[in-house]
Amino acid sequence: MNAHEIDYQIFGEEMQFVEIELDPYETVIAEAGSFMMMDQDIELTTIFGDGSQKQSEGGLWGKVLSAGKRLLTGESLFMTAFTHAGTGKRRVSFASPYPGRIIPLDLSEMEGKIICQKDAFLCAAKGVSVGIEFSKRLGRGFFGGEGFIMQKIEGDGLAFLHAGGTVVKKELQIGETLRVDTGCLVGFTRDVDYDIEMIKGIKNMVFAGEGLFYARLEGPGTVWIQSLPFSRLADRIVSASRHYGGNSKGEGSVLGGIGDLLDGDNW
Repeated sequence: MNAHEIDYQIFGEEMQFVEIELDPYETVIAEAGSFMMMDQDIELTTIFGDGSQKQSEGGLWGKVLSAGKRLLTGESLFMTAFTHAGTGKRRVSFASPYPGRIIPLDLSEMEGKIICQKDAFLCAAKGVSVGIEFSKRLGRGFFGGEGFIMQKIEGDGLAFLHAGGTVVKKELQIGETLRVDTGCLVGFTRDVDYDIEMIKGIKNMVFAGEGLFYARLEGPGTVWIQSLPFSRLADRIVSASRHYGGNSKGEGSVLGGIGDLLDGDNW
């Protein structure tokens, strides 16, 4: 294996975190801001790009190119590496950014590649490459919810994704198709054919409230779907804050929202 062999355990239900167990000189890489806690003898290092072997073989230009690609996915130029520099076994933990599930993936069992939404990656064993996947189809790029660019995670080690709400894993057979809300798509294996399909019927487009397009996935391969995309959660929070305006006099009372209405808050 090119990637470090790490052990792990996932804790929690709604707000999960993953604990990585490291042997001496083993390293795990993570997105900035996902760190939770670590034992003694673990050293933190900021690295340019993802620190993968592929990046190292490209020299300085390879590092610049790798980091530049990360900017296109909305990520930082830098990642953090946590290395066990002592003896025995030590642990480092990374937390979910919002309610949902952490998905462990053994890339050696998935032909070495997973394609996922831009903000799904949480952490991985050193040696795993975190890059970008350009869409070759205009419809998918313009209307797919993720634009022309998605993340690709390559290698032969363990990687961890995070998704919102409940996560469903679907195994698609050859020719089997699945239609998914574009925001609910977390990721899929390399052989899955991914495209965008328009909802049929003018009435459905205007009044269904489900948008104009959904993702169409065709097997063979594995697909991961989330029940609560962060964009949907954020929209609900913004909508609620506008509705209540930070004033919740009726909240928790028998009248509730009716109390606010009679009190003049919503006139």
